[in-house]
Amino acid sequence: MADAATATRFVTRPADGRRIAFEVLGPAHGFPVFLLHGTPGSRLGPRPRGIVLHRLGVRLITYDRPGYGESERVRDRDVAHATQDVRAIADELGLDRFAVAGRSGGGPHALACAADSELGDRITRVAALVSLAPAGAPGWFDGMNGDNNQQFARAVSDPGELESEIRRRADGISTDPDFLLRLLTEQMTVADRRVVSDAAMRRQLRLSYRDAIKNGPYGWIDDLLALRRDWGFDLGSITVPVRVWHGGEDTFAPAVHSEYLAGQIGGSAELDVRPGAAHFDAMPELPRTLRWLAARPTLARS
Repeated sequence: MADAATATRFVTRPADGRRIAFEVLGPAHGFPVFLLHGTPGSRLGPRPRGIVLHRLGVRLITYDRPGYGESERVRDRDVAHATQDVRAIADELGLDRFAVAGRSGGGPHALACAADSELGDRITRVAALVSLAPAGAPGWFDGMNGDNNQQFARAVSDPGELESEIRRRADGISTDPDFLLRLLTEQMTVADRRVVSDAAMRRQLRLSYRDAIKNGPYGWIDDLLALRRDWGFDLGSITVPVRVWHGGEDTFAPAVHSEYLAGQIGGSAELDVRPGAAHFDAMPELPRTLRWLAARPTLARS
């Protein structure tokens, strides 16, 4: 069975001449699913091995959000901006129907695609794993670990200080690929430490973090600011089937965030809060999510 190309590819948006980097993995005739990376992250972030994608029948598409990896920066972007990049890549690949998944900071960007009227009937299903809720949702900081609490608070109260801190962290990653993993491990639950203790998982995370900041910390900074601003779309407008998954012990983006999202999306949302799981459990959960996304690729709109 032939694989789709795995080398980095580029698409240039005619509207603004901006370059977007993406990769395509898995069987060439598999059902296309976009996977939107976390914060920070890149197109090289954790994803199932090729043999798993073959078994699932999934053609996986990953890309760098603006300012990350090889994609050019867009200043002052909002979450809804992600729809422009997904649409450009889908057009480049000639995709009529596809699904979208987002993990962690990618979750809100995946939901933006579900709400986008210009993508219309092209999107079949959407999944958001360990996603954040919009700023202003009740209990937004409840249960969040100290480091994430501080960074997201700075995004509103002191963006300059936030930028200085993210630059420091990006410099740390450039010097030592394990820098961010060590910092995150200090905030992890036992469940998260169990997941990232896997050597292959750690290699994927190191690769993703280092590639994310190779041309600067701008994607990371812009993500944090966008996630704390108005997202630029209405969750209540989503009508495609959505699966919202969360680990019940998550302290990076507590499960109350997904509970809020599912409530705002309404009847099209299926909520799964998994007891005993945490933030990084979204990675081993991904194959099951991809199976759901690739099933029955027909649109069900009310």
